[in-house]
Order: sequence, then C-alpha cells, then structure tokens
Amino acid sequence: MPRKPTRRTRMQKPAFSRLARSMALITAARKSKQLNSKSTAHKKHDTTKSKRKAADSSSEDEDFEGVQADFAFFDPKPDDFHGVKVLLQTYLDSKKWDLSSFVDLILQQTTVGTVIKIEEDEDNGVYGFISALNLHRYKDCKCMIEVKEFLLEMCQDNNIKDKLKLYFEEKAAEVGLLVSQRVMNLPPQLLPPLYDGLFDEISWATEDEPTEELRKSFCFRYYILISKVYKHKGNQRKKASSSNEDDVIYLKPEDELFHNLSAWSFYFPLRSQHLKNYQSTGLVMAVEATHVSGLGTSCGLLKDSYGVMDGVASIIDTFLHWDAITVGAHEHKADNQ
Repeated sequence: MPRKPTRRTRMQKPAFSRLARSMALITAARKSKQLNSKSTAHKKHDTTKSKRKAADSSSEDEDFEGVQADFAFFDPKPDDFHGVKVLLQTYLDSKKWDLSSFVDLILQQTTVGTVIKIEEDEDNGVYGFISALNLHRYKDCKCMIEVKEFLLEMCQDNNIKDKLKLYFEEKAAEVGLLVSQRVMNLPPQLLPPLYDGLFDEISWATEDEPTEELRKSFCFRYYILISKVYKHKGNQRKKASSSNEDDVIYLKPEDELFHNLSAWSFYFPLRSQHLKNYQSTGLVMAVEATHVSGLGTSCGLLKDSYGVMDGVASIIDTFLHWDAITVGAHEHKADNQ
C-alpha cells in the first residue's frame, strides 16, 4: 500500500507571548548580525522532502515589526544530529548516558518523526522535533536500557514503579516513548499540526511498513512521556494528587493536557537551574493512545493552552537573560560538536 501523502498547512500569523517575543527579538538580532558578516548570496536548501509548511510566524506589534520566520516540518535525516542532540541535552537531567545513540534511533526512524526548521535557513538549525520509539523494538539498545534504569531510579512510588516496569517489560511491544523537544520561543500554534502529523504517521506506519514486525511496532496502546515542569517550592512536600494547578508551571502547553489524560504519573527532582520560588522538576506520564490520537485537531483545550505561555512568561520574564543564554548555548554547542 503506498504511503499516504502528507498534508501542507499554512498557519495564520501567531501571537507571541511576551517571553517568546523577547526571545525572538534576541534571536533575530543575533541572526541579523551573523548574516551581515556573510555574503549576500544565499544557497537555498532543498525542500523537496518537506512534509508540511507549518507556519508563517510574525507579529504585528510595533516592537516586533519585520521579524518573520517560516517554519516547516521535515523528515529526520543525519544532518539533524547535532541540532536534535542539543535539544536533548537535559532529557535525563544531568545523567551521563548514551545520548548519541538515542539521537541516532530518532533520526533513523524516518517514517514516524518530524523535525522543525526554518525554511531556507542557511544554518539548517533544528528548532524542535517529535518522535515515538517502541520500547520493545529498542529494548536491547544501551540508550533505552539507560532510560529505563533512570526512570526506575527516579520513581519513589512502589505502586507506580511496578507499572513502569510492566511498560518496559511485559507490555513493551505496545508502548511508545513519545519524545518531543523544542526551543522555548517556538510559536505554540505549531503544536496542532505537529501532533496531528505524528499520530497520522503512526497510523500510516501500521499499514505501510514493509514487514509485519515493523507494522506491529507502531501499534501503540500506551505512551510514556518525560518532561520538565516548575513546581512551587512550598508544594514540594505535597502529594502530586493534591497539588494545586497554580503550583505547577508547564513549560510546554500540551504537557498539561497529557498530565490530565494520564493513567499515572510521577515527579522527580532535577538538578537544572531553578526559578525564584519554583523548583525545576521532572514529570513522567503514561497515557493511553486512544486518549491522545486526536490531540491536535479534536481537542479544543489545546487552543486554550496557547494562553498558558503568557502565564509562564509573567513568572520567568525576570529570568529572560538566562533563557537567552540557553538558546544561544544550544546553537554554540551544535556548532562545536
């Protein structure tokens, strides 16, 4: 059966949050400086393998006039290695593990997975990606073993730990590790087509992959997600089930949806930098596939979640300098690896 054609989606001009707008201005100023030092002749990237045109992102605010970025979705390829690796630097907090092999798994799985770039970007930078890896298919890979060991070590609830072991062992063939990372200033309006695309590709892979074994490897019944949130320090001793919504800041709007839909979840402390009165905290969630397959288009809450970014910005605007350094450091690392 031939692969179903991918769709092209052109978004309306998205409204940036205060934080995203500031970050974009910093990034645009830096890129402008770089471009001025280069030749005016630009080599256009081959976009024939582009999956979907994702967005034409700009703002009509006076202080943001003229800053524009055309984001597009692409199939993963080896050239994306450094960009994806940078985005995953803190995926398992500060743990030293075989991250390079983990990135290779993501890039080798081209039928299911997407990277986000700016069209005709001379630097070919990766601004985000999404993929889903079958736990059984890659169970013998060192990197996946290390992911399993890390999560079991971080989980302090014995009941949830038993369920986690079940997902990595007896149920592994039906479980996908949903991995999604992106730079902080990426417009949230990209989320619906990004997730729609992933779940479409998973559905197509169950029909189109060349072998029965590969087709079955995408028949997910559950997903595990590893993410990062900020929890109010005064709430650290409370049980997750009793946490007030205001005590948790979701850096990615969709994580709140996943969390609400999760069958079980747990928090674990991170060593990464904290915000004033808020502690950086890891969040692991298990979600049934039937609950998220239509997340992009049928879940109206996702549109409401765009406003979450403004709430996040109001708390961490004072830490903008650190966030800008983080984005700059990402690109610097990528250039030197």
